[in-house]
Amino acid sequence: MNNIEIREFENTDIVSYLPSGVCSRCMNLQIKDNIILDAEFIGGCNGNLKGIRSLIMGSNINDIEQKLKGICCGDKATSCPDQLSRCIAAYKEAKANILANAK
Repeated sequence: MNNIEIREFENTDIVSYLPSGVCSRCMNLQIKDNIILDAEFIGGCNGNLKGIRSLIMGSNINDIEQKLKGICCGDKATSCPDQLSRCIAAYKEAKANILANAK
């Protein structure tokens, strides 16, 4: 998974994701115990992404992934919300691999 990077800092996962097919160039999340503590979007529609950030803060990643999955932007097959759901899916897969390899 070349489009995701996970670092850990003070028991919080710092996730950087490079979305594709959208205006946003990078999504950065802070996740602890499956809760989104903070989010930053680089590029994209500033107001919409500020709104998304406000709505997802304090939410469980599983809920957010399901709510945003499949949302399209205009005639595109994806959107920033859909890419955020893909970011979360990639995070969960990478985290599971990290935990499996630690055993």
